[in-house]
Amino acid sequence: MWRHPPLGQPDPAPGLLRRLDAVARAAIPVAGTALVLILAATPVGLPTLGPGLVLGCVFFWTVFRPSAMPALAVFGLGFLQDLLNFAPLGQGILTLLLVHGTAFRLRRFVARRSFATVWLIFCAFALAVAGLSYLLQTVLSWQLSPPWPPWCRPASPPAPTRRWRPS
Repeated sequence: MWRHPPLGQPDPAPGLLRRLDAVARAAIPVAGTALVLILAATPVGLPTLGPGLVLGCVFFWTVFRPSAMPALAVFGLGFLQDLLNFAPLGQGILTLLLVHGTAFRLRRFVARRSFATVWLIFCAFALAVAGLSYLLQTVLSWQLSPPWPPWCRPASPPAPTRRWRPS
């Protein structure tokens, strides 16, 4: 943040570079989060990683620097997340806005806690978002999807595989 110069020294002249610097500093949290989301959605990236990273960024910036992550930017990030993940429009928007609003209301409590406590609070947020996303996916698709991905079900039979034989 910009500080006033010591007494007796003149203020630096306001100009275009100073305004560009202020705009760039204000845009870094939202632009960085959008860039991470876009990079996670690339074919070589891990598409399932994007929503979790966006959730972490929104939670962090909302708790520790709420002016850097306004609700309109969270709406835009949720919309971008829905488009890139082919999710029903509104699912990412709703979950991210709920996280933003709840974290904003709890920020005075959360910001004073230790790292481990903040991490546990974030894990509770992530678990709640996963449950809400599952519920929204089930309601919006009109079919009950399995609660766990196939690789998390220990009782599921192994998938049939073809053995490769050299010719």
